[in-house]
Amino acid sequence: MSIDIETAAKVAKLARIKVEDDALPALAQEFNDILGFIEQLNEVDVDGVEPMVSVTPMRLKRREDVVTDGDQPEKVLKNAPDAREGFFAVPKVVE
Repeated sequence: MSIDIETAAKVAKLARIKVEDDALPALAQEFNDILGFIEQLNEVDVDGVEPMVSVTPMRLKRREDVVTDGDQPEKVLKNAPDAREGFFAVPKVVE
């Protein structure tokens, strides 16, 4: 697959990136380099390789999933711009 200048311009427009006309050939070449690298990765034999989430074999610490109210309403409302009677006060948005 090869990216031409028109396709590079279209991608830049869709990404809302302003690219000058004289920079479009370089952008198209960068896209082609990226696609070439992806094609190289597709040639790698990964049969028998298990997926991994980390480079080190480790297991995340588990905790009991318990629902609590936090028991810290004063600390939670401390930085609120407007708090009344233990709740966040917000402006009315529906007429």
